[in-house]
Amino acid sequence: MYAFYTINEHKQAIILYLCRQNENNMTTESPITLLTRQRALLQAEYAYEKEEFRRLTEATGIDKKVKRGLAWYPISVGHAYRNSLDQLVVELRDPSRSSEATLSSRIGDEGETESQFEPGKPVCFFSQDASGDFRGTGGMLHYYKFVAQVCYVEADRMVVALPDGDALEQIRDADRLGVQLYLDEYTYRLMFEALDRVIQAKSGRLAELREIFHSTAPTGKFTFNPVRFPWLNTSQQAAVNEVLWAKDVAVVHGPPGTGKTTTLVEAIYETLRRENQVLVCAQSNMAVDWIAEKLTDRGVSVLRIGNPTRVTDKMLSFTYERRFENHPLYDQLWAVRKAIRDIYASKSGSSDSRHQKIARLRDRATELEYTIREAIFSDTKVVACTLTGSANHLLDGMKFGTLFIDEAAQALEAACWIAIQKVHRVILAGDHRQLPPTIKSPEAMRGGLDRTLMQYIVEQKPQAVSLLRVQYRMADDIMQFPNREFYDGMLISAPEVKYRGILDWDTAVEWKPSSLPVSVNEGLADRTGEESGGAGSFSYFNVAEAQQTLQTLHDYFERIGKERIMEERIDVGIISPYKGQVSLLRRMLRQDKYWKPYRSLITVNTVDGFQGQERDVIVISLVRSNEEGNIGFLRDLRRMNVAITRARMKLIIIGDRTTLCRHPFYRHLAEYVDSISTGH
Repeated sequence: MYAFYTINEHKQAIILYLCRQNENNMTTESPITLLTRQRALLQAEYAYEKEEFRRLTEATGIDKKVKRGLAWYPISVGHAYRNSLDQLVVELRDPSRSSEATLSSRIGDEGETESQFEPGKPVCFFSQDASGDFRGTGGMLHYYKFVAQVCYVEADRMVVALPDGDALEQIRDADRLGVQLYLDEYTYRLMFEALDRVIQAKSGRLAELREIFHSTAPTGKFTFNPVRFPWLNTSQQAAVNEVLWAKDVAVVHGPPGTGKTTTLVEAIYETLRRENQVLVCAQSNMAVDWIAEKLTDRGVSVLRIGNPTRVTDKMLSFTYERRFENHPLYDQLWAVRKAIRDIYASKSGSSDSRHQKIARLRDRATELEYTIREAIFSDTKVVACTLTGSANHLLDGMKFGTLFIDEAAQALEAACWIAIQKVHRVILAGDHRQLPPTIKSPEAMRGGLDRTLMQYIVEQKPQAVSLLRVQYRMADDIMQFPNREFYDGMLISAPEVKYRGILDWDTAVEWKPSSLPVSVNEGLADRTGEESGGAGSFSYFNVAEAQQTLQTLHDYFERIGKERIMEERIDVGIISPYKGQVSLLRRMLRQDKYWKPYRSLITVNTVDGFQGQERDVIVISLVRSNEEGNIGFLRDLRRMNVAITRARMKLIIIGDRTTLCRHPFYRHLAEYVDSISTGH
């Protein structure tokens, strides 16, 4: 149906496209020099984060930490127990977060950032002396010298894993106790170690891949006839075959809605016909779970490595921990572990006798653990984890033929090398025209730390890249602008979505200018709100534009009709680049009774929060409005590409044209929207 090109014609078109895109971006640095520079930039990012954490810890009051979602205070310590991983965990509660009414009273006029606590994140504890009050004002803070890890978090309850019993005793005895996020030094250590191994490699596969990825060295290819996949379109078929032919590296470039996950699942499935086991990674747990779910739906045996509390419900039964617990020998192992703890707690018998019993029991526990582990891995075809998770001790010493990295354009190169050390060849999938890695240090950003391994390979090895060309998500009028701005016009819309819409004679894309003049709106819009997302990062919000955003959506809902919206489950995404605006919009939605029937259909989040998602209707609030034309990080056009391409049938943009259209991208966008509305 979509056989617009043969596979060879398709590849020639893509190579020409990539050469035009990258002809001025070729680097002459040696691979070792380039990676050494990457390490220095990563060190700058690490130093910046450490300094920001120090400033946050020492100079920021508790009330501000709480408001930014970085701390809970005061908290109470609840039940402590051993989980299935034999970790000591404890429940924490923050009574002030227990009701929406209480939370609303704490939010104030400028809104409160959503909690930043997530499973797997490190945390530290502090207590405040009696001279302070329970709002966190005044009083010296005492930080405890241990680090814990979040296992589970909900509105007012958190479960954290503690390093030992001494830590539990310290927080149990504390008055005015609080918990805050801690700097994730573990991930940095893994990235530094990985880069050092790559830089220092003199021979072997790691050194070969380093030279191939960062030099003009050619990539190797197998030679066999292409495999046909009639259920895939031509560009998807070409991509799967390029993966199968690749000896060293291949890139699946998947713009929004082009079926990247479908293509990647097919490539993994076919690879498993030739290899016994593969490693599948991504930067985020969400991305890992998404590809892992699709593989399990295909009948592939998947083992999910990582913190079970960060795994979706569907994938929970596929985690190592759950498979471990369900093994027939697990009850024996639990009994042995309990016997060891009982002996430690008991004072009966001689010390030598207790040590001998513990030694025998530990040997038995090790034997049982090894037997269970071997059984689990021998039954696994795909090991799925985050890039950092590939350093898990369970994978020590393991080697894989192929590594698949999904959402590779969002991963720091150093993080990719953590997993690449374990494999012979690498397949990257993603879209370097969408969200980049998050970089906080201005110095590291200027130096190019956000330049990913996928970008280097796309630029250096265009012959290794397969562009997926047919998109199945957006109405054609929504797709055409990002197609022109980011993909050189290479994309086409599948016939079934090309003319999709909600209302007859509706315009697929609209830009609603801010309703207030700049001189009035500026006071509302360009005011620096409370910091969010970490010290030093300001979040803007625009009250008038938030009101206009919801009014515009209200008017559109009235045109559609409540009965149809509920019957067809027409879903909506409200996107803003700024956390302050997101927080404000969420509060306004919660307080307005009109939206109560629709709340399950409406999601409000940042651009980053919508990565990988789609909705029938997308409304974008751009916030910025000032006489200087200052648009801040709206200059990162890749974020706008993500925001625009979340929409299936309707895209509504709310923003001050006077401010935004001084930038050529937004001027072109406004001109494009005007051309659609006038039919030209």
